[in-house]
Amino acid sequence: MKARRSQPVAAKADHDPVTLSEEKPDSKGSSHHVIYRAISDAVIEHRLKPGARLREDALAEVFGTSRTGIRKVLQRLALEQLITLTPGKGATVAHPSAEEAREVFDARRMIECALMARLAVGITAAQVNELRAMAQDEQTALQGHEQSAAIKVSAAFHGRLAELAGNQTLAHFVAQLCSRSSLILAVYGHSGDLGCECNDHHQLVDLLEARDSDAAAAFMRKHLHAIESSLSIDEAENETPDLGDVFAAYQG
Repeated sequence: MKARRSQPVAAKADHDPVTLSEEKPDSKGSSHHVIYRAISDAVIEHRLKPGARLREDALAEVFGTSRTGIRKVLQRLALEQLITLTPGKGATVAHPSAEEAREVFDARRMIECALMARLAVGITAAQVNELRAMAQDEQTALQGHEQSAAIKVSAAFHGRLAELAGNQTLAHFVAQLCSRSSLILAVYGHSGDLGCECNDHHQLVDLLEARDSDAAAAFMRKHLHAIESSLSIDEAENETPDLGDVFAAYQG
């Protein structure tokens, strides 16, 4: 599956590039959230690759803020396991091990399959239409060879499925697992391949619309297994990216 693009998949505050100048001058927490979204999106979209160094001074210059503010953002990303903080060495984009990769997909199967069984029982026509639109956005990105957009929309699709199932605690956890899955694809996946069939999400929506709980859960298990099976262990060298280039859209 092939794609490459950065496209919003939800509310602007969470996904669209927003310059710091659009934030209120005294809104430190809000500014930190913009920086957090910018870095996490760059990781999820593979613009920042696993092992890439994230220098505090360079990020502070790019975003026009203090190193203290950057440090808080990096600490948050470290808690979500998107980056690794090493004393004396600083921050790098996380590089999941093969064991961690297996554990992430195992966790996703346990949670997402159960959520699909629940969602199929109470899904509404409006929710079906929303999911179809997201699946179509992903397919459009894939057909346009827009890898970044496909990765982001796919993660958002899975996150939205969990939200619609009605358990917000699990939905938040699924969103974190999807972010980590993006890292895993970057490390162990193949260029231009998301590890699943391009119409998988359309088929899943069909099963949910039919309110077939067992089939929806089984299909999700098959879907996640296919992604995991497509991976191959291949170590990547650490790199120091040009942060000014990666976050050019956020500079005044």
